[in-house]
Amino acid sequence: MNRNTALIGGCLLTAAVVLSGCVPRSTGPTEVGVRTVKFTVFGNKGVEDKAYPPGATYFFAPFLSDWHTFDTRLNTLDMSNAANRGDRMGRDDLLFKTVDGNDISLDIVLSWRIDPAKAPTILQEVATNMDELKDNIIRTVTRSKPRDIFGELDTEDFYLADKRSEKADEAKAELNKILEPLGVIVERVGTSDYRFGPEYQKAIEDRKVAQQRAEKAKSTTRATEQKFLASVEEAKGEVAKMKAEADGTFEQAKIKADAAFKKEEKQAEAVRLEGQAEAAGIRKMNEALAGSGGESVVKLAVAEAIQGKKIVLVPMGEGFDVRSTNVNDLLKMYGMGALGKSADVKPPEKPKDSGK
Repeated sequence: MNRNTALIGGCLLTAAVVLSGCVPRSTGPTEVGVRTVKFTVFGNKGVEDKAYPPGATYFFAPFLSDWHTFDTRLNTLDMSNAANRGDRMGRDDLLFKTVDGNDISLDIVLSWRIDPAKAPTILQEVATNMDELKDNIIRTVTRSKPRDIFGELDTEDFYLADKRSEKADEAKAELNKILEPLGVIVERVGTSDYRFGPEYQKAIEDRKVAQQRAEKAKSTTRATEQKFLASVEEAKGEVAKMKAEADGTFEQAKIKADAAFKKEEKQAEAVRLEGQAEAAGIRKMNEALAGSGGESVVKLAVAEAIQGKKIVLVPMGEGFDVRSTNVNDLLKMYGMGALGKSADVKPPEKPKDSGK
């Protein structure tokens, strides 16, 4: 009983001493804290499996605990050939060979962050702060794995942005397989620039010049082709215009011809109808004349025709030949010449016998 009392008293005394010497430990707005228990009467020593949230203050005895913080913000690792950019001065890009054997250097930009829940794992197994984590782990892995992945590309593939992007996504997936168990999450792998060896670079530049010349020639050819096509279209327009005018003239002539034809057709129809009517009248007249009263009709017509006319009787004696007689003179003598005379008209002289 005395021993238990002494033990309890010793613990209370220790607790009093510890509580009287506590100091504050804080986390920033983007930090998580991890406590390491150095000495304890109850529980286990070592890294506490707990991440203390950001933006808070905690009290621990300094000689019984250690305190570490880790930033949860998005971080970048820039490995570049540029002297004024990147995490390190001087050349820091990745050097490797393409699958077809050409030397190439590639700038890599890695975006990463820690998993806050795994901050105790990072402290216990990986690093005690962000700089150690970046330099010893992330940098080492990033300079190794992407070389193998991007080295699978042909030299020509580096000119294609979609090919580089495809390999960058593959590199991100492979890096996460390695780093996520260690509490690191890779958000993005980017390629900012790439360079080939001097000889190959010269060949590339020469090829680019040749390509530019070829493109210029193609542009000139396309311009000439477009000009020709424009001329063709203009000629087509002129032909279409001429055709439209010819079609218009033809249609007008056709309309006029159709109108003239219709007019002539109507006139011909009128003449035909008139002829038919006249023929019908003649037939009726002939039918009437052929009947019993036809002779009377003829006599009546003759009478009407000679009514008021002067009739001259011309003797037709023996030897009078009408064929050799000038009828006009005869009529003049017996007709017109006798109009103003009251005496009898002498008969015409008998023509002399011709001996025939």
